[in-house]
Amino acid sequence: MQLISSSNQRNELYEKFKLKIIHNSCLDRTLVSYQGNKQTPFSSWFKYREGFSERIVTYLLQEFKPEAGVLIDPFSGVGSSLFAASALGWQTTGIELLPVGLFATQARIIAQKIDIELLNLEITKFKQINFQKYYDESFIFNHLGITRGAFSSINEEKLIAYISYCKNIILNKDISTLFIYAAFCILEDISYTRKDGQYLRWDSRSGRSKGNSKFNKGEILSFEDAINRKLKKIISDLNISPVQLNLFNDNFLLELATTKSNFVKNIEPNLYEGSCLEILPTLQENSIDFVITSPPYVNRYDYTRTYALELAFLGCSEEKVKYLRQQMLSCTVENRDKRNYLEQYYSAKNLYQDFLKIDSTFKNQAALQEVLIILEDYKKQGKLNNDNIVRMVGNYFYEMCFVIYELARILKPGGIVAMVNDNVRYAGEEVPVDLILSDIAESFGLKTRYIWTLGRGKGNSSQQMGNHGRTELRKCVYIWEK
Repeated sequence: MQLISSSNQRNELYEKFKLKIIHNSCLDRTLVSYQGNKQTPFSSWFKYREGFSERIVTYLLQEFKPEAGVLIDPFSGVGSSLFAASALGWQTTGIELLPVGLFATQARIIAQKIDIELLNLEITKFKQINFQKYYDESFIFNHLGITRGAFSSINEEKLIAYISYCKNIILNKDISTLFIYAAFCILEDISYTRKDGQYLRWDSRSGRSKGNSKFNKGEILSFEDAINRKLKKIISDLNISPVQLNLFNDNFLLELATTKSNFVKNIEPNLYEGSCLEILPTLQENSIDFVITSPPYVNRYDYTRTYALELAFLGCSEEKVKYLRQQMLSCTVENRDKRNYLEQYYSAKNLYQDFLKIDSTFKNQAALQEVLIILEDYKKQGKLNNDNIVRMVGNYFYEMCFVIYELARILKPGGIVAMVNDNVRYAGEEVPVDLILSDIAESFGLKTRYIWTLGRGKGNSSQQMGNHGRTELRKCVYIWEK
């Protein structure tokens, strides 16, 4: 039996918000993605694809809250929002689950207060010695199953020797950490892998590429070339002046302090390690002026696989990676239902009435339930390429209900939430993430000021294009106010 897709509830939701959906000509894909950080000092050291540019943070703060206050990012990643806001005098707090983002944020905190002369001396010393003689097998790279064979034998040997040198020879702990971070930043450059959406893509030279794939990622750098380039970039950025920084940032930071000392003495971000589902309920009510964040998208991307090399580098075991995958906001088909866990957590915190309110809000989301019913029918017809997509979509919005409720609770009256997110489509069925999340936000007392769209939306995957055409999906920045 062929299902006739009903979109009545989604149409009603669109009518509710259509006057809020506005194209913002100031926004483009570069600004709302990591691409805007590719040439930016500090942010460009590590290619973190799941983030937005620092420039959009500056734009949003100057647009809505030019006076500095307290900002939080519950999915802080590598800290773009934290550092851009702290440069403008904001007190910032980040919450991050994955060790990848935590290490990148901590390394940048170190970098902003490092003794540059001493760092330069250590780099000069490093270039003059044969670091390979410091090879220590106790620092062997503990691969995950997904990363075995990622490096040539010579690059892996030199990587281990370099880490041995950093750990055993460099006496200054902060400089040692920054040296190690430099190696962390080049793992992809010296490997046979490339980050590619839901997984690591393997170069055919690795012997691990699937099927008859002839994928060639291009030049694979030698360890020496890669590490020397990265150290040069780091010391260059640390010596940059605010005037030069403004040029990098297209004049978005023209109002920053005019001396280097003011620039490097930003207010240090406060960082929580863990899931925002657990941490947000512990934060004080009416304590935050601004939320800027980009949660994982409901697009099946598994960051524990995409960043497997970096997780292995940081010493994560297979068990730790599986744990992190389940702790993440549900965005992969492997995530299990967190309802019972959240009910127990809120009960233990004497917040059971809050749990019931959030749980009820999810169940009353008519447009979402419409999508889930249709996807469940597609699942029965075999139209979904993975049966767990329905569960993933439901779990994603269920957990986002908790996130949005807590953001509304901790936000001060007049406070702003700015959220970057994408709509998605499965088996041709659009999931209007922007409308559903905005409706949830309004259920918790927030007002939707704008659903800003980019001039060019997000296209379907190649498979979806073949089956359902090239209709673009909205890529948005939501602006909610308390």
